[in-house]
Amino acid sequence: QVQLVESGGGLVQAGGSLTLSCAASGGTFSTYAMGWFRQAPGEDREFVAAISWNGAYAYYGSSAEGRFTISRDNAKNTMYLRINSLKPEDTAVYYCAVDRRLSHVDSASSAADDYDVWGQGTQVTVSS
Repeated sequence: QVQLVESGGGLVQAGGSLTLSCAASGGTFSTYAMGWFRQAPGEDREFVAAISWNGAYAYYGSSAEGRFTISRDNAKNTMYLRINSLKPEDTAVYYCAVDRRLSHVDSASSAADDYDVWGQGTQVTVSS
């Protein structure tokens, strides 16, 4: 059974850093683009970052540029999101997802509807 499991969230003070992980199992994910999204209470799900199948291309949402870094290790079936200089407005549930529409594509989508497998999310809370 295809599964994504996020980890690494928690309570952090503003200005701190976190690295979120997304472990994939039950299928082959190394040939597909993957992404991170987040959802704050009362808000719509927001695109954070996405990465192509081989890690050569990375894309960031407007709120993520400069402080977020997405990466992946296909040998470990794991994707990461490093967040630096955390702000209270980064507080949200962070989700990882995989886009299995096409394999070996040198791009990645920012549209949540393009992703068909999602993790359960990990909570990130930033205190001021």
